[in-house]
Amino acid sequence: MRVVFAGTPSFAVPALQALMRSSVELVAVYTQPDRPAGRGRRISKSPVKLAARASGLPLRQPLRLDDDLDFLRSLAPDLFAVVAYGQILSAEILNLPRLGCINIHASLLPRWRGAAPIQRAIEAGDRISGITLMRMDQGLDTGDVLRQIETPISDIDSAATLGTRLADLGADA
Repeated sequence: MRVVFAGTPSFAVPALQALMRSSVELVAVYTQPDRPAGRGRRISKSPVKLAARASGLPLRQPLRLDDDLDFLRSLAPDLFAVVAYGQILSAEILNLPRLGCINIHASLLPRWRGAAPIQRAIEAGDRISGITLMRMDQGLDTGDVLRQIETPISDIDSAATLGTRLADLGADA
């Protein structure tokens, strides 16, 4: 199966690594372009970029996925796997892979759609969180749920500890 992966932060790296260990053919990895970060506003490479480069995977960093549409078509992907990529995919991109696009989202949808679901769950005092594996559609985290895996949120959890646990659960999904 020919898979295109799209992700950016460290949360996405365990899922990318799980795909690398699987029998799928990773035909391309997409991540956000390098951007200034931190106090010094130094150009920063995404964790997904670093992982892809270290593994010799073909890497792409367009400003918008639609800017790379012809190249994506040439890959003839069967599936698009998306984890915290940071862009909403157009209908043309969503309809490109033969088997569609799936997303790993860091909440038990429909709760905490959109950005920063881990932080929002902690701030709200939620006692349970989890990941959702879903089919992507044109809405924001509104596609059909394929699988959900729960994990408790303890009093000592931070966004970092919960995020690490959810990233590992997502990789196992």
